Amino acid sequence: MDSNRLPSFAIVGTGAIGGFYGARLQRAGHEVHFLLRGDFSHVRDHGLRIDSKDGDFVLPRVNAYDRADAVPPCDVAVVALKTVQNALLPAILPGLVKPGGVVLVLQNGLGAEENIAGFVENAHIVGGLCFICSNKIGPGHIRHIDFGSITMAPYSPNGLAAATTSPVLKLAEHFKRAGILVRTETDLQAARWKKLVWNIPYNGLSVVLNATTDQLMKNGPSRDLVTNIMEEVVMGAASCGHAIPPEYAAEMLEYTDSMPPYKTSMKIDYDEKRPLEIESIFGNPLRAICQAHGRSHRIEMLYRQLRYLNDRNCR
Repeated sequence: MDSNRLPSFAIVGTGAIGGFYGARLQRAGHEVHFLLRGDFSHVRDHGLRIDSKDGDFVLPRVNAYDRADAVPPCDVAVVALKTVQNALLPAILPGLVKPGGVVLVLQNGLGAEENIAGFVENAHIVGGLCFICSNKIGPGHIRHIDFGSITMAPYSPNGLAAATTSPVLKLAEHFKRAGILVRTETDLQAARWKKLVWNIPYNGLSVVLNATTDQLMKNGPSRDLVTNIMEEVVMGAASCGHAIPPEYAAEMLEYTDSMPPYKTSMKIDYDEKRPLEIESIFGNPLRAICQAHGRSHRIEMLYRQLRYLNDRNCR
């Protein structure tokens, strides 16, 4: 990216994540191109509306597309699709990023960057972990409830920590100028495991127990279960060579106690009868733990319960 000009962005998936961050980037002066499907006509004609704890705003005109081949190549392609749609990426993503550009992966779970590295050449791949409560509540209408930071780290083909690269630092600076808190890390895999400490118990139990985050936290037995699953994720990460500080689970519990009542993205998908991100958030970590000769009984039970519920829900 040329540090003397604002980079252009292609947003792949204009939902609660891509729509929010893309709108903030456009409001900060960046050229942003939004690729979307179901809401295309509405967003093309009416733009994007963001209701945010940091201040509401409307972008009445945005660059909206329903075909990837109509999007001009950009300096940065932001992947904000749910991982259940990743089979679409080989056909659309390579043409969206300029040679030497950046692919920023804002997806949950493990394995997304490795997958993208298999079909995107001559681009820097950066993992992004979003810590945000946001939902899409209507066509082109996103409600930002709380938080909003992103942790960015460079993708390393060998899975090991890597020095923070210039593309990561420049990208982080542009997001910061758009009013987004960004932290940079050197170990992408460790950062992804840390996010799983929250994602696995809350996304899984919200569906299995039909509960919001505050309901899970206020009930003694379910809070204990959340804690036990968090501890299992920490142990699983350690078995895969990624040590998470023992106090981190307690920090995530406090973090969730401070949140407003929140319906997780997986619970929303379940209620809307959409496919769940089971493999990226549960299956891939379980397989990694198994390959490291570990076991995670509670996570495995959640995984099997969610597969059953997802299969029944999507018939």
